[in-house]
Amino acid sequence: MPRVLVGELMDDPRLDPVEHARALRGLARLNALSRAGAGFYQPLAGLSRSLDRPLTIVDIATGSADVPVALLRRARRDGLRFEVTACDNSPVALEHARARARAAGVELATRQLDILEHDPPAADAMLCSLFLHHLSDGDVRLVLGKLAAAARSLVLVSDLRRGAWGNLLAAAVPRLVTRSRVVHVDALRSARAALSMGEVRSLTRGIEHGGRWTAGAAFPARMLIAWHRSDTTPS
Repeated sequence: MPRVLVGELMDDPRLDPVEHARALRGLARLNALSRAGAGFYQPLAGLSRSLDRPLTIVDIATGSADVPVALLRRARRDGLRFEVTACDNSPVALEHARARARAAGVELATRQLDILEHDPPAADAMLCSLFLHHLSDGDVRLVLGKLAAAARSLVLVSDLRRGAWGNLLAAAVPRLVTRSRVVHVDALRSARAALSMGEVRSLTRGIEHGGRWTAGAAFPARMLIAWHRSDTTPS
């Protein structure tokens, strides 16, 4: 099935802040249920253990920061030192990100950033979850290139994987976990706009920045895209 890219309600700057907040809460529940950042922690933990200082991490398009806050809580339990900056273009999202971090008792820096217009701050690791499907193919390449250029060691990107199974989940699951109409509409639009594994491999071709890209399927109807700097790529 072809990719269908349609603007999502949550990307509209005119969206009512109350509806935006409800949608952010609904997305956080969906992310927790689907373990959106499940593939992030072990690579980050391994990189952290190789350093004699805190691991610096930048999370792009963080939303309400449910993924980085979960990573910070787990790192704290494991005695690891993560320093995370959560970036988003939406001030509403960043307000909720700060509130989530305070409630969890973790330190989280925030920064308003439009990744399409500005370069992200450099860090050991760059993260991005459920953002690529919002973008045209050209902007996907732009963002991945910026992430690799800003990363000292590692880029981890989690996103949807297009297919019939993803469409079925997007139609059913959001209605079970949230009453947000924004999430109900956007979930289907997201599933139809998702990239395929082959498209990701094609789009990452030529964006080396001294490293190598890999992409693998993840459950449910997700993919994990990773970039390792060549001198830190596992053999």
